[in-house]
Amino acid sequence: MPGKFITFEGPEGSGKSTQIQLLVEKLEQQGIRATCSREPGGTATGEQIRNLLQHDAAGEPLADRAELLLFTASRAQLMDRVILPILDTGDWVVCDRFIDSTMAYQGYARGMDIATLDAINAFAIYDKKPDLTILLDLDIEVGFQRLEKRYAGSGESHDRFELEARDFHRRVRDGYQRLAEREDERFCVIDANLPISEVASEVWNAVKGALL
Repeated sequence: MPGKFITFEGPEGSGKSTQIQLLVEKLEQQGIRATCSREPGGTATGEQIRNLLQHDAAGEPLADRAELLLFTASRAQLMDRVILPILDTGDWVVCDRFIDSTMAYQGYARGMDIATLDAINAFAIYDKKPDLTILLDLDIEVGFQRLEKRYAGSGESHDRFELEARDFHRRVRDGYQRLAEREDERFCVIDANLPISEVASEVWNAVKGALL
């Protein structure tokens, strides 16, 4: 049997990385082998694209369509080289962001045509959508407060998307909610304001209910 494919989505600072790690540990306790990945990135090519997208590595502003196609290129490489081969072995994949980030950020926040994005995404992912998408929903201001704490004294700084205006991020959050309504059989929305342990419990209940 092919493995299961889970994605995590959410606004900035919603705790995706933490919850992904906790879920993978839980799956491994159940004897399920799971690989973590991320978007953009996850392959050597994808990580180079990530540097362009998040850190302005080319030294010039990115056109909106170029941004979209770079994300899509990274996604296609990840599907071909990592996700589909792993699923074929029966192992699971848990990915930090996927097609719904494109829909929320480039679609609802940047205003690109949703039907066009649907078609581009379908081409890039071989029509293989996630089996389950966990949406960690969080108030935008709370998310940015978390980011400030994360960066304080770390030597790191905000990436290109985190520097977008708050209204942009509010449109992202609204877009995620609309996506969850559109595909409610695939999405599970979880309140990321809850303590980490409670969020992890909600995530595990969602995975058990949908996939185990």
